[in-house]
Parts: sequence; structure tokens; C-alpha cells
Amino acid sequence: MEKYKKLIKPAIYSIVFIFFIIISYRSAKPRYKPEHFTDIFNDFSWLGNWPKWLDFPLMQPLNSGFDWLIVKYGLFFEGINNFLLGLYTSMKNFLVGLPWPIVIALVIFITYFASGRKTNTTVMVAFCTFFLGFLSPRYWDKCIMTTCIVLIGMLLCIVIGIPIGIAMARNKKVRNALLPILDLMQTIPSFCYLIPGILLFGLGAVPAIIAIFVYAVPPLIRLTDLGIRLVDKEVIEASEAFGASKKQTLWGVQIPLALPNIMQGINQCTMMSLAMVVIASMIGTRGIGDEVLLGLQQLNVGMATEAGIAIVLLAIIFDRITQSYGEKIQERTQKKKVFNVQD
Repeated sequence: MEKYKKLIKPAIYSIVFIFFIIISYRSAKPRYKPEHFTDIFNDFSWLGNWPKWLDFPLMQPLNSGFDWLIVKYGLFFEGINNFLLGLYTSMKNFLVGLPWPIVIALVIFITYFASGRKTNTTVMVAFCTFFLGFLSPRYWDKCIMTTCIVLIGMLLCIVIGIPIGIAMARNKKVRNALLPILDLMQTIPSFCYLIPGILLFGLGAVPAIIAIFVYAVPPLIRLTDLGIRLVDKEVIEASEAFGASKKQTLWGVQIPLALPNIMQGINQCTMMSLAMVVIASMIGTRGIGDEVLLGLQQLNVGMATEAGIAIVLLAIIFDRITQSYGEKIQERTQKKKVFNVQD
């Protein structure tokens, strides 16, 4: 019986492969294929060059599917667009309307307490924030626009990605089903994310937010899944022995111990979000990526370099805040472990 079980998967793959070949042959235009399929086995000239009848028809169903989505659920996507656009506009107008010294002071305040009152990290972040405007005054508002887009994209990643990562860690079937999807999301070129975003949400900030979500959420999901699975089984068994339910074990034991990994995922999510800034500028997204694109179009090395440095400074600010907050959580977790061992 075990011998036959090993043959089940290869048999399924073979059937699927043959099914795809048949679909390809049947959907090909008459001028691209023989008059009868038996001619394929009589004349092997098609082995020299790739035959035109061996072409899987994926483009037309995808285009038809998006057309159907737009017609059928246009109002739904319009609602999402209005919500995200309103959130972005409100955040941007609030931060742009604040005097720049208050914005810098706000960043310093957040960094100081998020890092566990580390002076060196706070000074570095303050220095980088000041230099965003010091490089060029026009960069200040554009960096705020980019920051708002990245923050909203990160918020989507956290709200959706962390629960999915927890579900993957707690259910092996869910994990096996989602891993190929995550692999696909990470390997498809980032330009491809913008096309469905434009079709469903138009030009501007919203498709950029959606593209950031699709591009940046896989590392957060994977690291959340890893962090939950790395929690010692003895600790989980001890919590269950004291009568804790699965929900109490998750919130009271697994998530606190997995927080360093989750914060690392948020950090990676942030860096990948900023990597989409320049690409998103190609679809009319306002921000610091505009300057890089403009410098590229005008062959202006100085403009592109200045804007690139501004993006690097933004990356340092986000990285230092999230990384130092993760280290702060890790130190607390380690102290709790030491305290429990001593008891």
C-alpha cells in the first residue's frame, strides 16, 4: 500500500500536465496546428522549434477575469479606493500642515521611547530627519507623502499579514496551501503588481499602497509563522498544564515570545515598502520617488543622487525605529526567561 501511495502525486502531476497540453492544443488557432492530432506522431518536425500550438492560453482568461471584476465589483473596489485615499489625504494634510520643527520633535519623541530611551539611536534619527529638508526644501513635503504611503501600506501588512502568519503556524494545511502563493508573490517582478492596481484603483497613491502590500507582506507572514513555531513546546505544554486555553496560550505565551521575529518581519516589510517608492512614481504617485524618476528622465545625476540619499535617510529612520523597538522587546523577553529559570 505504501508503494502505491508514493505514485499518487506523480500520477496527479502527469494528469494535470496532459490536461494543460490538451487545452493548449484545442485553444490554438487552426493555422498553427495540424489538421489532425495524429499528425503530431507521424511528423516530428515540430521538435525543431517550439510549436505555436503548444501555447497555454493564460492571457485571455486573466484579462476577461479582470474585466469581470471591474464590471461586477466596481463599487466594492471604489469603496476601498475612497477609504485608502481618504486615509492617505488626511494623514498627509495633517503632517504637511504641521511646522517642520514639530514634526522633527514628534519623530524624536517616538524614537526615544520606542528605542528604550537610547540616546545614540534618537540622535541618529533626529539627524536623518533634519537632513530630509536640509538636502532640499522641496524634499520635505514629498518625504512626508512617501512616509504616509509607506505607513498605510505597513498598516495593511500588519493587520492582514500577522493573523495569516499565526494561522499558518497553527495549521499545517493552511501553511502548505499558502507557501506557494507567498513564493509567487515574492518572485513576480514588482512592476507586475502595478498593472492590476491601475485597472482596479486608477492612478495615484492607492495602487501604490496595494502594490506595497503585495510586495512587502510575504516576509512579515513568513517571520510571524517562524516566530510562533519556534516557541518552545515545553513552554506551551506548561501553559496548557496550568489550564490555559488555546486563545490564552496564543496571546499570553506564543505571541509575546515570537514578538522579536514579528518585529524583524515588520522591519523587513518597511524596507521593502520603501523599495517600491521609485517604482510607484511611474504610475503618478506623488512622493520622493518623483525626484528620482525626474532625474532619470532628464539625465540629471545630481537630482537623482539627492533624491536617492533622501530615500536612504527615510530607510534609516524607519529601520532604526523598528529595529530598536524589536531589540527592546527582545531584551524584555530574555529578562522574563531568566527570571522564570531562577524561580
